[in-house]
Amino acid sequence: MSDMGQNPLLFGHDSRPGIIAVEPAGPFVRLFFRTAHGVQFHDEPFRPFILLSDPALVSGCRAPCSVRQLAGDDFYRFQLLFDSWGDCLTARDFLAAKTGMPAGSADAPYLFISDLSHQYLLATGATLFKGLDFGDLRCLALDIETYCAEGFEFSNPKRREDRIVSIALKDSHGTETVLRGDQLDEPAMLRALNEAIRGCDPDVIIGHNIFRFDLEYIAARAELHGIRLGWGRNGAPPHITANSRWSLAEKVIDYPRWDVYGRHIIDTYFLVQLYDISLRSLESHGLKQVARHFGIAADERVYLAGGGIAAAFDSDPETLYRYNLDDVRETLDLFRLLGYPWFLQTRIFPYSFQNCPLRGNATRINALFVREYLHRGHAVPRRTGAAPAFEGGYTESAAQGVWGPIVHCDVASLYPSLMLTYRLGPAKDTLGLFLPMLAELRRFRLEAKRAARESTAPGERHYYDALQQVFKVLINSFFGYLGAPLHNFSDPEAAAEVTRLGRLTIRNMIGLLKAEGAVPVEVDTDGIYFRPPESCATEADEAALVARVSQGVPEGIEVEMDGRYRSMFAYKAKNYALLGYDGRIVIRGSGLRSRGMERYLREFMRDAITLLLAGSPAELERLYQQYLARLRSKELDVAWVARTETLNESPATYREKVEKGRRNPAAAFEIALASQRLYRAGDQVSYYVGGSARDATAYEHCRPVSAFAPEHPDINIPYYVDKLRHLKRRFDPYLPKEPTLFEL
Repeated sequence: MSDMGQNPLLFGHDSRPGIIAVEPAGPFVRLFFRTAHGVQFHDEPFRPFILLSDPALVSGCRAPCSVRQLAGDDFYRFQLLFDSWGDCLTARDFLAAKTGMPAGSADAPYLFISDLSHQYLLATGATLFKGLDFGDLRCLALDIETYCAEGFEFSNPKRREDRIVSIALKDSHGTETVLRGDQLDEPAMLRALNEAIRGCDPDVIIGHNIFRFDLEYIAARAELHGIRLGWGRNGAPPHITANSRWSLAEKVIDYPRWDVYGRHIIDTYFLVQLYDISLRSLESHGLKQVARHFGIAADERVYLAGGGIAAAFDSDPETLYRYNLDDVRETLDLFRLLGYPWFLQTRIFPYSFQNCPLRGNATRINALFVREYLHRGHAVPRRTGAAPAFEGGYTESAAQGVWGPIVHCDVASLYPSLMLTYRLGPAKDTLGLFLPMLAELRRFRLEAKRAARESTAPGERHYYDALQQVFKVLINSFFGYLGAPLHNFSDPEAAAEVTRLGRLTIRNMIGLLKAEGAVPVEVDTDGIYFRPPESCATEADEAALVARVSQGVPEGIEVEMDGRYRSMFAYKAKNYALLGYDGRIVIRGSGLRSRGMERYLREFMRDAITLLLAGSPAELERLYQQYLARLRSKELDVAWVARTETLNESPATYREKVEKGRRNPAAAFEIALASQRLYRAGDQVSYYVGGSARDATAYEHCRPVSAFAPEHPDINIPYYVDKLRHLKRRFDPYLPKEPTLFEL
């Protein structure tokens, strides 16, 4: 492991340790270092740059610059170097006006990078946190509680009486502080918060949903009282970008972004989103639910309903402060759990700690190539334009129903293995960095896995295990980068060839399994679930079968046995459930575990699948009747039938689209529009359907869960019974058939 972290292709050519932040400082760049003597800084010259296809484009610009010609014939063959960031911005605006293409346009003949710290890290090869352990970071978790005036449902920072009543802080050294609203008025609390941040001097400020609630609320109340929030390491107030947007797969989250000079802000709500994007194992992304999921909620943890904060402050403030402190403890623990992989990635990628999680995998990989090309003084290719969609991996639901026993075999990193075996890289990578970088990542991952197995110290083992997981994500992201448009080195044609070879590989594996007498049940891009032949009586027999399949595929492609299960319910392609020999059930696919479903439907689905996997399909009718009885019970819990949806656009945009006939009405948006609260894209809304008509339209009869009155229940029971009936019908093909008259 001697060269782990030393490869300049992955970690950059500047090996200086201890850098924790990069900020502008007039004509210089200010580097903050964490040392044994605390935080120190020094300023060094840096010339911001713009990449250009033709230096004639900048003719007439009043911003002075020098021109560096880059080697090679790629599109961006010239680098304009400026004496100051202001001159660089002037040239950007000039080029946008002259070409008619704004910075960021895929077709622009110039490439401008809007983040000065990112420019510096790209140009120098430096990255943050080299030589530091995760525990070396000075962190401060923050959480606030707010009052809500009587007669209103939500706190409003613009309503004078809706003050901050508690601010809980916990730093990475274990120091806990609660700024109490029963001892300090709000201006004094805000001034005390300023002092606490200056005194702690954190590298990272942490909160759960901190951007969209805590910080925004603090800013509004500070403005109300005329208090300056000098949180920066230079005493500057935060720079706030009011309308930032973060896209993650199909999700869009609008938020007001804060940048604090010399520090990073990490929102654990965002880290939870990143964790759950592929696993989709979380019922909710709220702090309390997530803390319980990860087992970091203390047994004595205090819980208060959102609407109970004001009452607790008025009548039981001690409970409120314990509740607030529990929030901040869980937030810091959550950061320690989910932030570590991003700390490690920030050592690799030329981004700040705050920005690294917010950049997509392909964007981060693209930065590695741009960094190395600039280091070698080589021209950078134009960004790949939109390309026709190409055929993806081979997927098939080869059999439906319940099968068992089941073995799962897959190709270890199928697409990266194919790229390395068949030497498939982007045609635009004239320096040939793609495949060596991928090979190094794979080698490093194997070394990190071995080190994790061999380490006897828990801290060292945790480090190497986290590192190999980071390398695994990066390795698998290389194919995604290859096929992604709008990046400098991507190549959809090469990606299409990789998927073609992947389909051939999987079909070859299917043929080999069938020749052994196995029955393929589910095929998904890089793996196959199959029922082994009767000759496979033991786990060793199953492993030997998979080994024979591995011998039948091309060299460089390794088929592994990835799991064995007592039974499998195959519903449709990419939708299945597995029962392990340990009794654990795993459910895959949105058709069987959609988080958008009401909870009672999700629970019925899981209970029904459990019966099928256990070989008790005849019990499903009894289960159905139990659920019907519970729905018709007078003690029906509204949370059981409520639906929670995430807004994928702002309510204002939704309303405009509905008015113009560009989309259909939706219940969650109607609730948001009728609320006193300001909702944004990415917010979640929970509602239920009222009335009594079975065919009620949800958007016309929706009610917010918070408005439900148990003493006057208005849940639409026929509506929810009908939804359960429709769900049960999905399982009818897998139930014992009723005997016909001739069979009796």
